[in-house]
Formats: sequence, C-alpha cells, structure tokens
Amino acid sequence: MFQPQYYHPQMAFPPQQNANGAIFYASPIAQGAPPMNGNLAAVPPKLDENTQKIHHYMVQLLSPDTRENAIAELAKFRDTYGDLGPLLWYSVGTIAVLLQEIISVYPLLSHPAALQVQASNRVSNALALLQCVASHQDTRKAFLDAQMCLFLYPFLSISSSDRPYEYLRLTSLGVIGALVKSDDGDVIKYLLGTEIVPLCLKIMEKGSELSKTVATFVVQKILLSDQGLHYICLTPERFTAVATVLRTMVCNDCSPRLLRHIIRCFLRLSDHSRARDALKRCLPDELRNGTFAKIVSEDNNMKKWLFQLLINIDDEGARKMQVELQMTATTPSS
Repeated sequence: MFQPQYYHPQMAFPPQQNANGAIFYASPIAQGAPPMNGNLAAVPPKLDENTQKIHHYMVQLLSPDTRENAIAELAKFRDTYGDLGPLLWYSVGTIAVLLQEIISVYPLLSHPAALQVQASNRVSNALALLQCVASHQDTRKAFLDAQMCLFLYPFLSISSSDRPYEYLRLTSLGVIGALVKSDDGDVIKYLLGTEIVPLCLKIMEKGSELSKTVATFVVQKILLSDQGLHYICLTPERFTAVATVLRTMVCNDCSPRLLRHIIRCFLRLSDHSRARDALKRCLPDELRNGTFAKIVSEDNNMKKWLFQLLINIDDEGARKMQVELQMTATTPSS
C-alpha cells in the first residue's frame, strides 16, 4: 500500500552520491528512506528508471514552458506504473496544476469550434492523470472528499459532437467509469448526490457510440448497487427517464457492446417490483421479437441476461422456452 507523504518533486533532485560513490535520489517517498539529516550511513535504495522519469516530468510539470510535454509523458505511465495516482495526489502543487489545465478551457466550451485539437489533447491528458488518482484505492476517497468530480461535469454537459469536445467528454467519462468500476458503496453514494445520472442520460441520448457505451456502463454500475437501484426506482419520473433512454438506444440499432450494457441495465431494473411491472409494458419489442438474435447468440452472458429478463417480466415466449428446456432436462435419454 502506498504510504502517503506530501513532498515536493524537486526534493528528488539533484542526484546525490553516497560514500561508496553510488548515485541515489533522496526522495522521501522511497521505501526505507532515512531522515534527511546528512547521515549517509543508511542509503535509500536507488529509484528505478521509470520512477526517476516520473519525478523528472513532475518537476517539469511546475514550469509553464515544459508543462504540456510533461503532462503528455506522465500520461504514458498511467497503465504501467501502479502508484502513479498517489504519487500525483501527494506531491505538492501537482493536482493544482492539473486543475489549472482543466479549467483553462472552460471559457471555450460554450463557443462551437473554439476548442482546438491540441488544447483538447492537453486537457484530456490531464484528465487521464486524474483517472489514475480516482482508480487507486489509496486516493479514491480523498478524490471524492475533494469534490474533484465537479471539475469534470462541465465536459459532460457540452452538446457539441466535434472531435475536440468528444475527447474531453470521453476522458471525463473514463474518470467516472474508473470510480464506479471499484464497486465501492461510498462512490455510488457520492455520485447519487451529484447530477451524474441526468448527465449520463443526456450522453446516452445524443452522444457518439463510444460515449453512449461508457455512459451506459456508468449507469449500469450505479444500478447494480442496491442504493443505486433504489434511487432510480424511487420515483416514476426517474425510472421513466432511464427506461426511455434505454429504449431509444435499442430502437436506434445499437452496437453489440452497447446492447450488452443496455440488456444488463434492463435486467437489473427488473429486480425491482414496481419497475418490473412497468417493464412488462415498456420493454422494447426489439428485445422480445428476435431482432438481435444473431448478436445475442454470440455472447453467452448477453443471452443469459436477456432470457432472464424476459422470464422476470413474464414474457410468454420466454416462459414457453423455459418449460421446454425443463422438459428436455427431465426427459430420460434413450
């Protein structure tokens, strides 16, 4: 587990030399680092090459002249360096710099075509680094307590489908997706206290195929929690809003990946008694009449979920199939 200690990245520089001539970096986050009292009797272990590079780019992050390249280079480590999130969170000034990058494009969100690809990529890289913080178990709670998600919501609210805006929308959804993927009840509780559900529904209705898929995944993970299901089904208006958007996506000939999430959402809704009664009337015909039979047959989980959904809402065709399967299972083979 990462041991949180606030430090300034420049404390890792310049390299120092011990009594034996070996070069080391006296970083206070290094495991087993001795007190910085000038005593070199106990020498901290030499940092590996990747850690040295990360420290180097974190120093460059503090300078406006080298910041863009530093953010891009740090983002390359997000899938290979497990403790990048805590390293970013507990270093002095780093999160402030990332937030400065993010809010710098806010004025451009209300002006179509004002945001250029270069600026969008730069902010997307900053958001990708925040995703490292959000996904790490040692910084997730601090991330929520600091209300960091609120800095992402302006990007989820934009309606432009131009590529620079789509980059920001997708990367912001990625941060939320990383949070809900943890299956942490505190994450769901926090998100339900914000406007994330209506924002996701808006994207599911009007976003690109990829944005719809990630937004539907977020709604699915919220629904899979008991408090999320209760929240969605608490009022007819909330249930209708979710069910209507899911139905619309099905009717618009969605991709197999998106369909998978949609079916899982409907199945989870059918676990709620009032929602189950409503689904008997409003479940899309396309999920009943075999429109997606070929797609569903190629995914065992999707096929199982759809069949269970139809059983839950007392679909006549599914009931007949269930009886036939039960009879087949009990008939002795000759």
